[in-house]
Amino acid sequence: MDPAFDCQQCGACCASFRVSFYWAEAESAHGPGTFGVPAALTEPLSPHLLCMQGTNARQPRCIALQGPVGGPIGCTIYEHRPSPCREVMPGDAQCLKARARHSLPH
Repeated sequence: MDPAFDCQQCGACCASFRVSFYWAEAESAHGPGTFGVPAALTEPLSPHLLCMQGTNARQPRCIALQGPVGGPIGCTIYEHRPSPCREVMPGDAQCLKARARHSLPH
């Protein structure tokens, strides 16, 4: 990985896009305390889709993101993050688009 794209010093993708995913990825689909996206951090988007709170906004920012975009950041649910978060890779097109949106080097 290019050190210029250190996710723990960026967070731009977490504050650029709506993070929507199939409802079955949430822990509520399997019962409390099970592996999955914490239901308390989601909101309904459609009958079959949820999204991370804060990402369905004009200026999105995921509720699970801690820290300033472009600085030391972390995801409070990293091990339980939904599939769209797992799909973005450092330096890929989505990453570069998010970094540009936040005026970070890309």
